[in-house]
Amino acid sequence: MPPLLRLSLPPHRLLLVVGRRRRRLESPPPTPRHYRVCVRAAAAEAADASVSVSVSVSVEEAHGLPFPPERAAYHRELAAAAAAVERACRLCVDVRRTLLSGDKKILEKNDQTPVTVADFGVQALISLELQRSFPTIPLVAEEDSASVRSNNVLVESISSAVADNVSHVDSSLTHDEVLRAIDRGGKDVVSSSTYWVLDPIDGTQGFLRGDDTLYLVGLALLVNGKAVVGVMGCPNWANDTIADGKVGSSSSPLDRGILTVAHVGCGTWSRRLSMVQLPMVQDTWNRCLVDSCPDIHKARFCLSDNQTWNMIPLSVLFNSTMDESNHRDENEILISYVHSGSLCKYLTVASGRASVFVLKARTKTLKSWDHAVGVICVEEAGGQVSDWSGKPLDLAADLTARRDICPWGGILITNGVLHDELVEMISANHK
Repeated sequence: MPPLLRLSLPPHRLLLVVGRRRRRLESPPPTPRHYRVCVRAAAAEAADASVSVSVSVSVEEAHGLPFPPERAAYHRELAAAAAAVERACRLCVDVRRTLLSGDKKILEKNDQTPVTVADFGVQALISLELQRSFPTIPLVAEEDSASVRSNNVLVESISSAVADNVSHVDSSLTHDEVLRAIDRGGKDVVSSSTYWVLDPIDGTQGFLRGDDTLYLVGLALLVNGKAVVGVMGCPNWANDTIADGKVGSSSSPLDRGILTVAHVGCGTWSRRLSMVQLPMVQDTWNRCLVDSCPDIHKARFCLSDNQTWNMIPLSVLFNSTMDESNHRDENEILISYVHSGSLCKYLTVASGRASVFVLKARTKTLKSWDHAVGVICVEEAGGQVSDWSGKPLDLAADLTARRDICPWGGILITNGVLHDELVEMISANHK
């Protein structure tokens, strides 16, 4: 058996293709087996140029991230976050299967938005997973357990969902341990400059629908006000996902699901979600890149389904259309509505399926968990994020609870090429 080789190829240029092999859960971890893999290094001067290098890698290495630890200061944190989010997505899928069987799994939060077993279960699960590996890093998240503590049936459902998906349980999880895990992301003062920001389910309305509307789990690590690590898990994402926020009719459930990771300086990458809890070699990581559209009138704009084109300052300068089959002149912009949460729109831009996402802020403050992971995923994919004045989002604006951000006017997410021109237009026409 030849020794393992460490590659010195530059980051973001590796594509691992490894065969799947299953291992029985009840057996102890075997001695690492080795597989032949093909590594393609794309030449910097030619996108289609490649070389093939045959090396041996262990199963454990194939489970890893698409870039080596020595090139990523937060490699361990990202690996743990990706594993936790993937487990959380399995929890979401499990809960969603039974969601419509009864109304006891649905509540109304104080702001009248629906919340489910999955919201609380995801927060508890990720809290437990991260606390095991990084007990000193606090968590900032959307939910707290106050609204569920008096509902024994709901607490039992949440605890059961968490126990079915948590990675290691030395003894049975108690209800109190699950509730404390939820509250670890509560509203306490966060004095540390390093902390996690979690949106348990972005697009809860979509999660509750009986169709394939997009929703995702979003997790970011912030250090000194900057997102340095980000993970998005989107169970309904498919190769033929279109801009209306639904998967195509030709997509089977086995084709759905994407896990997207980003690390500062290492790019944004994605692979298919593994919805089975068997340890196996994962699918190939693919680099995510924003599109390169240089013309505003040729770009696809993404809007929230609760906002209209005339709410955006650009409506003073451009008409809009949702019909991409018609020829558009320079005074008309193609828009599409993504029926899901804000982070799904960030993912749409980061993956190159839309050039621009424009969001009008209806209040002076927005929640950090709706944007933190989206910022790093878009920026590491080559895009740009700012408020309507062109200033980067201040993710550390809330110095106590770390929950609020205060963008001027709204948020602009673009492929980068169009950013400065759009900022100038928006800021000049925003009242």
